[in-house]
Amino acid sequence: MSELVEAADPAGLLKAVDDLVAIRSWDDMISLAEACEDAVERGKQLWSIAQHIDYRLALEAPGEYAAAVLQPGVARFALGPLTEVCASTHSWQELSPHLDEPRSAAYVAQERVLRGEFLEGEENAHPEILELPLRLLSFEPTYALARYASSYVEVAEPWDPPTTWRDVDGSAGSSLEDDELADALLDLVRPWTSESNGSADVAVVEGNAAGAVVALAGSHARQVPLAADEGIQRVAWAASSGGAHGRRRGAAYGRFAAWYLSTLALGLEWPVNPSELADALPDLSWYLWDEGTPEQGWVLRLALEHRVDGWAAALAARDEAEDEVAATTDAGPR
Repeated sequence: MSELVEAADPAGLLKAVDDLVAIRSWDDMISLAEACEDAVERGKQLWSIAQHIDYRLALEAPGEYAAAVLQPGVARFALGPLTEVCASTHSWQELSPHLDEPRSAAYVAQERVLRGEFLEGEENAHPEILELPLRLLSFEPTYALARYASSYVEVAEPWDPPTTWRDVDGSAGSSLEDDELADALLDLVRPWTSESNGSADVAVVEGNAAGAVVALAGSHARQVPLAADEGIQRVAWAASSGGAHGRRRGAAYGRFAAWYLSTLALGLEWPVNPSELADALPDLSWYLWDEGTPEQGWVLRLALEHRVDGWAAALAARDEAEDEVAATTDAGPR
């Protein structure tokens, strides 16, 4: 394989990686990754091959090898965070003895929790980092998780609302200044807007969700209520996603973002007591909204309403791949 490295032959090297995985020759894969990294220092463009090897080790190698690539900054351009990749195909028991870096261990633990493991009492899960329970709570949804393969990733879609959409009535609510809440909503789609083609806007107003939606979209909008678990699922899906071209942050981050936003919206202190959050969630109403026309790409149009405190917020976020942008542009103004 040294000839392939010296020739900087990506296609040949990818084939070699497939062959090594097929015969489970993990040490040879590590040696090949090191050879590619050395070649990068000599000006050869093989960094993507080295990162692909780390990805394949995280995905398919035994726990000891998979955990070894879980270092901050490794495989930045992989299909997803290696903590999520690794946890999607390995149990906590397989990985835990080899997880030396606390932050990586915390994210792996949360990914395993999202896949049904009960990890309370596991010190190596480092619950102090994400400050989330190491088990799923009764009010939580089935989260939209990623399934990784050797060259692609598939992510489950959020549930479709079971009820009927209704036109939004009324006028825009009076604007409220709540930078912390606005920032938390915008952070849900940060990769869409900072690393991709996306845009996002937020309105926080006095009154109800319809008033927040009208503040963003005008009167030509409709909305549909969501149950609390549906709202949490939708928020977590968006926060875990990278949009069209941004870096995926993973389901563990999505769960964190959903818990943090819910805690903030309900006026509770972080880290939140799970029972306190569960008791307060009925005070918060969730809605999806749109402008009545189909939208391509990654879309999150969400509204929140605090029935007791009398305020509401709406988020409009969208991201598109270049071919979708081009198709819209070619079609002319609408």
